[in-house]
Amino acid sequence: MTAFFQNTLGMSFEWAWFVATIAGILLIALPLMLAVAMIIYADRKIWAAMALRRGPNVVGPLGLLQSFADGLKVFLQETIIPSSANKGLFLLAPIITFTVALIVWAVIPFQAGVVLANINVGLLYILAASSLGVYGVILAGWASNSKYPFYSAIRAAAQMVSYEVSIGFVLIAVVLWAGTFNLSGIVNAQQGHVLGIFNGFGFNPLLFPMAVVFLISALAETARAPFDLTEAESELVAGYQTEYSSMAFALYWLGEYANVILMCTLNAVLFWGGYLPPLDIPILYAVPGIIWLFIKILVFFFIFSWIKATVPRYRYDQLMRLGWKIFLPLSLFFVFAVSGYLMLVRVGVPA
Repeated sequence: MTAFFQNTLGMSFEWAWFVATIAGILLIALPLMLAVAMIIYADRKIWAAMALRRGPNVVGPLGLLQSFADGLKVFLQETIIPSSANKGLFLLAPIITFTVALIVWAVIPFQAGVVLANINVGLLYILAASSLGVYGVILAGWASNSKYPFYSAIRAAAQMVSYEVSIGFVLIAVVLWAGTFNLSGIVNAQQGHVLGIFNGFGFNPLLFPMAVVFLISALAETARAPFDLTEAESELVAGYQTEYSSMAFALYWLGEYANVILMCTLNAVLFWGGYLPPLDIPILYAVPGIIWLFIKILVFFFIFSWIKATVPRYRYDQLMRLGWKIFLPLSLFFVFAVSGYLMLVRVGVPA
């Protein structure tokens, strides 16, 4: 895109790079916001169908404009800041959450060569940036100066940190097999991975359990049911965002769904071939890679909604037990299993 602006508009390299970067950011951020609005609508429709209800069906054709009506309603509301709150941190917290939810998309490859920042440490960048989301939650609970949001923020932070540990070990197994932290490199390493036919680490018997652990940990990381303990119980009221209203509340809502879409995307990219077709058959490559990626994202989002509509909520002690006593040892075991297998295959047994 930089070359396009240089050749077409005669810009210097520096200005062409700057304009191309801004255009790339807008090409990701604006469709993402539209996708968030539509994914909220899809979420509600899936829940309704599983409960034999209609869901949104009044605002616009088939209720498609319901999310936009909700957004307009929130936008027109007054922003109320509690008198005893720390006003600066109170307003900064949702901005951090929303910003972190957006910046991670910079390294996601939508197609071969179509990525805003094709850096060699893309996976480390995602881990670093997503970990910052904890600060938005903690600041919201503390700055509100209310015990209900504070309790919820402590729970949310403990939950996010707990499942980030198992996610980290799962990613180690993927990196060991792919041999790179670059997300495009990880996707390309999955081409013909199993039997020379299947594109995806998820088809590998050693990595399939890691794909399941990552999927469940992604539910906990984004506080989706059955792990939505941060807003589940009576003593927490509505969670760490209890004192928020208007656009400050909307930023948390948008950030949450942007993170959900991100986790669906990472499931597709890390384990199921990303923008590659499921099978390594030439005719399937006629379909653009971005279409394959969107199909996989929608499949995973349906699974997220399906689980929310059907699985009962965990108790908090069950949530922590699953993270520390089951997923952590399991992911550690498979890191050793994958590394041992790769040592035997790639290095061989010493004579």
